[in-house]
Amino acid sequence: MNTIRRSNHPRPDRVRENWQTLNGLWQFRFDWQNEGRKQRWQNGFSSGLTIQVPFPYQAALSGIEEPKHCDVLWYAREFAVPGSMKDQRVLLHFGAVDYRADVWLDGQYLGSHEGGYTPFTFDITDSVEAGKTVALTVRCEDRLDMDQPRGKQSWKPEPFACWYTPVSGIWQSVWIEGVGLYYPEDFRLTPCLENGSLKAEISLNELPRSGSVRLTASFRGKTVARQETAVLSDRLVRTELFLGHDDTLEGIRLWSPEQPHLYDLIIETLTDGRVCDRIETYFGMRKIEIAEGRILLNNQELYQRLVLDQGYWPDGLLTAPDDDALKRDVELTRALGFNGARKHQKFEDPQYLYWADHLGLLVWGELPSAYWLRDSEKRNMIRDLSEAIRRDYNHPSLIAWVPLNESWGVPFIRSHPEAQQLADALYHLIHALDGTRFVSGNDGWEQAATDVVTVHDYTAWPKQLSAAYESADALRKASPASRMIQAAGYDHAGKPMLMTEYGGIAMQKDAGGENWGYNGAVSDEESLLRRYTAITEAFRAMPFFCGYCYTQLTDVFQEVNGLLDMHRNPKADLMRIRQANRQEPD
Repeated sequence: MNTIRRSNHPRPDRVRENWQTLNGLWQFRFDWQNEGRKQRWQNGFSSGLTIQVPFPYQAALSGIEEPKHCDVLWYAREFAVPGSMKDQRVLLHFGAVDYRADVWLDGQYLGSHEGGYTPFTFDITDSVEAGKTVALTVRCEDRLDMDQPRGKQSWKPEPFACWYTPVSGIWQSVWIEGVGLYYPEDFRLTPCLENGSLKAEISLNELPRSGSVRLTASFRGKTVARQETAVLSDRLVRTELFLGHDDTLEGIRLWSPEQPHLYDLIIETLTDGRVCDRIETYFGMRKIEIAEGRILLNNQELYQRLVLDQGYWPDGLLTAPDDDALKRDVELTRALGFNGARKHQKFEDPQYLYWADHLGLLVWGELPSAYWLRDSEKRNMIRDLSEAIRRDYNHPSLIAWVPLNESWGVPFIRSHPEAQQLADALYHLIHALDGTRFVSGNDGWEQAATDVVTVHDYTAWPKQLSAAYESADALRKASPASRMIQAAGYDHAGKPMLMTEYGGIAMQKDAGGENWGYNGAVSDEESLLRRYTAITEAFRAMPFFCGYCYTQLTDVFQEVNGLLDMHRNPKADLMRIRQANRQEPD
């Protein structure tokens, strides 16, 4: 029986009515000797193995759970394009495949994609016919290379320290979608609070001979703006949609964690007055800026209560077992009293961001680290970061980008010009592609170009903290975790400061052997709450910090320092942790 666990729409932020999941059972084969191409497995293969897509073969939910690493994997399945897609263009989507994918349809090569965390699409219209079955084959190559953006995936055959089981192959959804002859390949939505407007940039697949793009915005079912723009000489349509005034002082409904107001938006392409393609999406009116050493959300000072969230599940690894699990993580983060999450070393599933948008949770997006400073690492990081910004640009919950963490992949950045130049390039690349968010350049220490100054310090108790915490100026010039906060030649005076990793408290019942937390383990729930409250209150009382990020939301395999275990069971009373977090800063 082919039970499909991830059957919901993979991109609820851009929905077309006509789509079909390709998740479920696929044929699967390990290519231990890398001989599949030579033997032309793209034309068909047999192995007796099946895999439950989109779970990686290392995960229990895949049905395989093979711990041994294999560099090359093959997937195959048949599908038929439904009759409802007749006379439409048909797109084949992959949410994410780690690391390189080559794709064939009925033995004909479609193309490839490199990068383990970002989506890719093929237009297969000319290769399929409604009602006719076709064979889809995917070859995946995922080597233990350190120049790949890996994040928390171990580059050794086994997990170690704070790096975990590698994830290989298809690990996000696969689906087909019927679209119009002329359709938006992509779109960017940028809110402008001052004008009460939405800037829309829509990239069409082709230039229609006679066509237009129509935008219809609504709030709670009431239309607040509609505009139709003729497509004349460029496949990129730029327009500004002015929202109708309502009963709020600003005239528009703003998005915030406390009130995550969202507007619905319908994007339609028309040819000769008839609708050719239709997408349902949404947007939030919110503004993030930095002024006078503080971070502002919608012109009001924002104090961030973040939790580090690595997005791993015991039975799915990087892949959530279902959409409800992603929603539950957002709900639990809010229930614990946090107003945001730093998604650590992972571009998270778009469905997580959908729930963060709808339920009200701030999100920091982070480029998974590569670990070997060379030209190939630089190109890989630039590519993956660019593709992630393109994928996630429209989410109002996403407020920050983190291109580097703790100097991983840029050793000796404190004084190494090449490493500093890469950090600066990533910083400026982000701002060139996305001017709506701030950047934490090298989160934790040794910061080159950055908008915020971030500190990592796992000191257990307030009385043990360095004297450098007496002032912001002293801290910027200090090394509280034995690493300088600023890289040599940089002065970040006056920039907002945040404590973005601290805590990491484990319990004695979980720690021991390969399982660990920071600075010893506590004996029971009361001890955990006492230590958590003391160190959190100490950092919150420091007036130069405008937020904190506790490590971490859940246990992750051998790293047992979560407020929840890996199955999302609380280790302490949720309300008492919430109470500790919800106290306002001095």
